[in-house]
Amino acid sequence: MIEDDRSEGLRLVRRLREGLVRNDGSTPRFDVDHETAIDPTPDGTLAATLAADGRSLAAVYAQPTRAYVEFEAAPTVAAASADAAGLRVRPKASRPPKTLVFVESVGDVEPALGVIAAVHAASESPRGADESP
Repeated sequence: MIEDDRSEGLRLVRRLREGLVRNDGSTPRFDVDHETAIDPTPDGTLAATLAADGRSLAAVYAQPTRAYVEFEAAPTVAAASADAAGLRVRPKASRPPKTLVFVESVGDVEPALGVIAAVHAASESPRGADESP
């Protein structure tokens, strides 16, 4: 559990985590490995890693005023889904390529959870993990 809730970024990370671990059928069940002592930084502090079925999907980072999700799996799907949901998104120039999706308000949490679900579905797809939906 996150012990310090002094910033918006921490609050958003908590909301994302709560949405990911609920098992009400609206989101797939994920393994969430979260940090307990998070000090948000401008560059982002690792807050949680997300996996499903033993596969790494993404990492969640806390910044002072927002959170972001760095997608390792299906970055093209993440970008398309986030853009369609109206979330701020940008590619990360890395090998392999990744996509960053920003969660800047409580209203962005549910759309971000939808992006995570889309990436999870794409990573299970026999078509390949990085095809557009």
